[in-house]
Amino acid sequence: MAPTLFPTITHWGAYSAEVLDGRVVGMRPFAGDADPSPIGAGMPQALDDAVRIRQPMVRAGYLEHGPGHGEGRGREPFVPVSWPRALDLLATEIGRVKRRHGNAAIFAGSYGWASAGRFHHAQSQLHRFFNLLGGYTGSLDSYSYAAGEVVIPHVLGPFQQILVEHTSWSAIARHGQLVVAFGGLPLRNAQVSNGGPGAHVQRDGMREARDRGVRFVNLSPLRDDVADFLDAEWLAARPNTDVAVMLGLAHTLYVDGLHDPAFLTRYCTGIDRFLPYLTGAVDGRPKDADWAAAISEIPAATIRALARRMAAQRTTIALSWSLTRGDHGEQPYWMGLTLAAMLGQIGLPGGGIGFGYSSVNSVGAHTDRMTWPSLEQGVNAVREPIPVARIADMLLNPGGAYDYNGRRRAYPDVKLVYWAGGNPFHHHQDLNRLVRAWRRPDTVVCNEAWWNGLARHSDIVLPATTTLERNDFSGSSREAYLFAMHRAVPPIGEARNDHDIFTGLAQRLGVAERFTEGRTEADWLRHLYDRGRQRAAEREVAMPGFDEFWKDGCFRLPTPSAHQIMFSDFRADPEGNPLKTPSGRIEIFSERIAGFGYADCPGHPVWLEPAEWLGGAGAARHPLHLVSCQPEHRLHSQYDNGGYSRSGKVQGREAVWLNPTDAAARGIADGDVVRLHNDRGACLAGAVVTDKVRRCVVRLPTGAWYDPDETGLCRHGNPNVLTLDKGTSSLAQGPSAQTCLVQVERWQGPVPKVRAFEPPPILAPAK
Repeated sequence: MAPTLFPTITHWGAYSAEVLDGRVVGMRPFAGDADPSPIGAGMPQALDDAVRIRQPMVRAGYLEHGPGHGEGRGREPFVPVSWPRALDLLATEIGRVKRRHGNAAIFAGSYGWASAGRFHHAQSQLHRFFNLLGGYTGSLDSYSYAAGEVVIPHVLGPFQQILVEHTSWSAIARHGQLVVAFGGLPLRNAQVSNGGPGAHVQRDGMREARDRGVRFVNLSPLRDDVADFLDAEWLAARPNTDVAVMLGLAHTLYVDGLHDPAFLTRYCTGIDRFLPYLTGAVDGRPKDADWAAAISEIPAATIRALARRMAAQRTTIALSWSLTRGDHGEQPYWMGLTLAAMLGQIGLPGGGIGFGYSSVNSVGAHTDRMTWPSLEQGVNAVREPIPVARIADMLLNPGGAYDYNGRRRAYPDVKLVYWAGGNPFHHHQDLNRLVRAWRRPDTVVCNEAWWNGLARHSDIVLPATTTLERNDFSGSSREAYLFAMHRAVPPIGEARNDHDIFTGLAQRLGVAERFTEGRTEADWLRHLYDRGRQRAAEREVAMPGFDEFWKDGCFRLPTPSAHQIMFSDFRADPEGNPLKTPSGRIEIFSERIAGFGYADCPGHPVWLEPAEWLGGAGAARHPLHLVSCQPEHRLHSQYDNGGYSRSGKVQGREAVWLNPTDAAARGIADGDVVRLHNDRGACLAGAVVTDKVRRCVVRLPTGAWYDPDETGLCRHGNPNVLTLDKGTSSLAQGPSAQTCLVQVERWQGPVPKVRAFEPPPILAPAK
């Protein structure tokens, strides 16, 4: 008997769920995707596995003692309760916190990718609910690129707008000659896109560029950060030294007279304030290629030759999002922009700069753009969100002052944390510190489908449905497709949609009518789709009615006739099309940032020594730099329990790459279990010995479900037990995960069992 097909979409691609006898048995990739992601193969196995949460649960100590006893989080068993009891318990606690402490004491930032759907989007549901109750403390910026997200608006323009206006790969292929990729162009990252890619385009875009003669340079500690078929030149710089290399390139351009003074004069401001630093006039140390070579370990002759090639050819400078996730992560984007400005090719076809080519599928795609409607969240009356990566600081230091983007702020005293649609025990750094912080609030609640690190460290756990258990539709402003998402199977156990969970709470707290607006799931989908159809009509794009769309399963926007060239209008007429910066031009020196007075982010791009790096004193004790990249076999930590993610493990643990020289010095062979450690923590991983990683660097992808033993050792290989929980600077306060030194040793003795995919102890149901 042939399976029944149900269309759906995830952040890693569109599929049809194959259902046979009431079970999902496979995920068939969308026929219009020439390069589908295999991540979807892991979904059926995980849907109803041993760690699926099937009914509401309450931590035993919380059930017995009530709020304010957080020391048991992550340690105690859970007790099943009924939905009415769970919702009554939670509604009472929300009311108590509001009355005694105010809405700022509720943290509902809830960062995470969650569902690709427009309606069943967990964070939107959460935020809508709390806004009706008077608001919540939220978060701003992104773990992906927070430092760039804050600095770029000061010096170039709105970052989110820039992301959707990138020069398309097709234009680079037709007009470009050289792509210099700082941080590489990793295709493993290009599998994903927020809201879901209908068709994966990065591989074909790069291949077309190569076939038309474009050459590539990969400046990264990982050789596989650029695909083999590109035949890229690999410059294996020390991690966190990209700014030094950029300065060395810029110095060569300047002293050789290869920069573009006319472009700098007409389109930029502040080059006169930057050049004294570049030439060494202010500190006696020219930032030349020899200086950069000593920091980066890229030969000075190579830096000079590359600068001359960049000036002689139509060149795109590609900056990966990962560059922002290090100490002083603002500087690579600002200095990369300065280097591109000195070349004078910004706004030309095939030249200029890009922020995130291949970091996701959509950057550089040749598609039309449409802002699809989503569930309205309302207005948050609490006006002081925290930077997204400062959660542990907030919980450990209530009332503490901190700087952010020119303002002095104070952390709220959070009593209730409510998380839905994400996993902070994946995203956040220094998990041992986070565990300590996580025990401070009175109550922690989550809507979650599986017993991951978040659920295990919560007090009240409400079982949520997954994409395959509800109806929705997708729509990304950066992708060409709109997809219907049909419910393939009924909810597992007693799982409920997030909307239904919050409706139950809203009924108890007196805001149900305003929360639901009297609409069912089907009503909401039709309402949101019709709003999108109206927006499309305003742009003269004809969309089918909802019923036809739902039957067909997808709608594709027309392909633009012209290839997109970022900043082409600005280049053609900078007075008529000024940038959205204070000066209307590219700000190599920013008066605004300089006015903030931050020693760790002055008024022009600079090289600042990271807190930890291979050239620093800390390398004597921890001589290997840890790169924690996006995994190939999953998105973040999603479906780590599925078969596809598990297929990439070594002895059931996340795989860590070591250079053969580093492995031999430690007596480590392929397949060995190894211990990575520093002063913050330790984890086990499975060794892969490969020359794809440079010496003194190890690569351990993010997303292995957190699995600590009683000492805090993660048995499964989560790199965030090791990473540094420090703001990038006073400007952005972004994550600094890529600034991390470790030591690695072969594990001796019995290898502990991985328990990440076993449920926690569960007691008899409460009476």
